[in-house]
Amino acid sequence: MIEDEPEIRRFVRLALESEGLEVFEAITLQRGLIDSATRRPELVVLDLGLPDGDGLDFIREFRGWSQAPVLVLSAREGEERKVQALDAGADDYLVKPFGVAELLARVRVQLRRRGGGGNDADPVLRFGDVAVDRALRTVTRGHEELHLTPIEYRLLQELCNAPGRVLTHQHLLKAVWGPSHADDVHYVRVHMANLRKKIEADPNRPQWLVTEAGVGYRLKT
Repeated sequence: MIEDEPEIRRFVRLALESEGLEVFEAITLQRGLIDSATRRPELVVLDLGLPDGDGLDFIREFRGWSQAPVLVLSAREGEERKVQALDAGADDYLVKPFGVAELLARVRVQLRRRGGGGNDADPVLRFGDVAVDRALRTVTRGHEELHLTPIEYRLLQELCNAPGRVLTHQHLLKAVWGPSHADDVHYVRVHMANLRKKIEADPNRPQWLVTEAGVGYRLKT
């Protein structure tokens, strides 16, 4: 955990230790980089506002040697900082103040992703009554095969490749439509709405394809 506020450090440490996790603390960016390089953590909890630098710089450098999940603690600084952190390589974020239950739920999701060894072990991802077979490129809901357009399938595939992780509008646009469409956010919204009609029991209250307001989407598993 890299956080300079002692109250938050204590709160997060106690919550994580209650789950049986071993926690190491750093209060500066440089100390966090040194400890992360030597300890090889399974998860990093990172505050963006550090006394000796920007947490975004930590993420970019850390990604040079590790793919361990990074959970960002964000003050209410607006959506742009969240997007910047996610685009830099963070996996998720929590806005201060946050509760123990939400913190631990986010941590469990990230550790499950890491513990699963990535997404190569099983090409079939299941959530609810939906099964996505990435080898056969088929999607079923219950016993019915869903007919997705190529765009809808690529959107769903991106989300399935990073379950639980927030994917920004820009990430999805570049991955599905290409770099020249990085600003066409309405493309994602239109096709995501169509995808929800096929995936969700109630598209107006999605359970699986969840919106992160102003930032992007996540597949909640």
